[in-house]
This record gives sequence, C-alpha cells and structure tokens, in this order.
Amino acid sequence: MARMHTRRRGSSGSDKPSADEPPEWSDVDPEDIESRVVELAEQGYDPSQIGMKLRDEGVTGTPVPDVKLATGKKVTEILEENDATSDIPEDLRNLMERAVRLREHVRENQQDYQNKRALQNTEAKVRRLVDYYRGDELEPDFTYSYDVAVELLENE
Repeated sequence: MARMHTRRRGSSGSDKPSADEPPEWSDVDPEDIESRVVELAEQGYDPSQIGMKLRDEGVTGTPVPDVKLATGKKVTEILEENDATSDIPEDLRNLMERAVRLREHVRENQQDYQNKRALQNTEAKVRRLVDYYRGDELEPDFTYSYDVAVELLENE
C-alpha cells in the first residue's frame, strides 16, 4: 500500500514492459556494460543514476534500456562483485540527506509545523529502512540519529 504518511490513496504507477531479452537494437557486450557500470560508480554516480546514464548515453553510443536484461545482473550486483558499493544503500542515504536538511531547516524555522511533520515522517522512514538493512548491509548494532547521519554523509 502506497499511503504511508497521508490520508490519500496511492496512485498506481505504470509497469515496466515484460521482456525476457534485450531489444535487437541494443546488442552491447555484457562485459562492456559491466566495465562502464564500474567506471561510472568510480566517478561517484549512484546505482539509479548509472541506470539512467546507460539508458540515455549507452555504452559506445548504443543505449542499454535494461542492465539486468543485458547482463543478467542488477547494477548493484555488478558493483558488489567489483567492490564498488558505497557504505550505506542509496535509498537510505537519500532519506538521511533529506532528514538532515529538514532538521537544519526546522532548527532555523521553529514555527514551520509542516516541515516538523515532514521531518518526523522522514525519520520514521529512515528507522524502518535501518531495521530492514541492519545486520545485512549495516552493522548489527547500527542505530539512526541525526549525528550519526551527519557523520556518515560527511565521510562519503
């Protein structure tokens, strides 16, 4: 269910077309794709940005609409194999960045109740995601706090 912090119903999104092999016009060698993925990661791109770059620019001019179809592996799997992953998962890092920004905003604007609520909701999402990743992608004793988030984001 898409409605986590609102009374409204979620809007249904469109599904990706079901395909079991890449289109004929995109016949890039899987090894070339993997090396490009690692190269982009080293330049500081997140997995989702890498996917968009390959879709738009492609490898040697040929677009790659779906990395998983072309290589049989997800972008994150390719990065794990090549030890190019970041310390914290991308979705969690993005939420932490947002929580840190909101907290700084609320500190300066204490009457902004709307953003106080947004901060509470965002931090609730962060805590849920930390529970999901704890022990697997994160340390078993990892707990979220503003200071921990600031420290993690500065070290990246």
